[in-house]
Amino acid sequence: MSGLEFGWRMATFSTDGTPGGLLMEQVEDHLRRLDGQIGTVWVQDHLMPEMPWTPPAWDCLEAWSALCHWAAAFPSYRFGNIVLASSYRSPALLAKMAATTQLLTRGRLILGLGAGWHEGEYRAYGYDYPTPRERIAQLAEAVQVIRAMWTASPATFQGRYYRVEQAYCNPLPNPVPPIMIGGAGEQLTLRVVARHADWYNAPGLPIEVVRRKLDVLREHCAEVGRDYDSIFKTGSVGVVAIAPTRADAERMAEASPFYNPETPTAALIGEPGEVAEQLRAFAELGIGHLVLRFADFPRPDGAMRFVEQVMPLLREASA
Repeated sequence: MSGLEFGWRMATFSTDGTPGGLLMEQVEDHLRRLDGQIGTVWVQDHLMPEMPWTPPAWDCLEAWSALCHWAAAFPSYRFGNIVLASSYRSPALLAKMAATTQLLTRGRLILGLGAGWHEGEYRAYGYDYPTPRERIAQLAEAVQVIRAMWTASPATFQGRYYRVEQAYCNPLPNPVPPIMIGGAGEQLTLRVVARHADWYNAPGLPIEVVRRKLDVLREHCAEVGRDYDSIFKTGSVGVVAIAPTRADAERMAEASPFYNPETPTAALIGEPGEVAEQLRAFAELGIGHLVLRFADFPRPDGAMRFVEQVMPLLREASA
């Protein structure tokens, strides 16, 4: 258990009509409270609210701008994207953006990438929406462009979707940020993870599904000649509801807009001891980092119970 670390998935869009200025204050209240307790903060990449029942006109913060602002305001955290849609930003420009951010944050960036999925966003903002196979192929090329830009000056890359010719990305990032790829597709996405990722994120999946995804990833690694253990495994928990009693925790989860008991998703629900036990199951799979979204945000109660009551139980178990 000693190897399991935690991050917070911050709220970047309104789920109840909260205006952006108030959402910013709520996020900063959590960042102050969690400072020194958890190590990472994660910013989701949506151009408008992601939930189908959330009016698209409700306030939503752009991912890279938000990350840069809060990384500057809260220098004790590492910051990552969970995850950027690779279609939204050209990989050469993203490589430059990330290299600059890595310098300005003194090495605190984790670059999270995915193939994208929100068709409504793509259409609304004028992006083409290719098939899943093509978006995943673009993701694989984007990672190669970014790595080329980070390691050679100038860099040249010629692919089917992207190319750069004698492109400079100075100052080159030092250290090079880890590239985390998030996704669950077993035939294509996990093969891209095996070939190209430093970190893998299993996105909001129940523990038994995560186990399956890791088994498939291991198979892909063997096929492409990659050391499975060289990939750092992370997971996301879509709803964390912690309360003094199980019944209270269930009511907290049911009030969350991100919880649907009929949809398979990763959820930690219960009193502190129950949640600690659920976390041990992730650690036993080899997950090294979990990204958490607390069900009662903007209230701080659940987050504080996690750091004050759940984390000590995990430390005791690993002592």
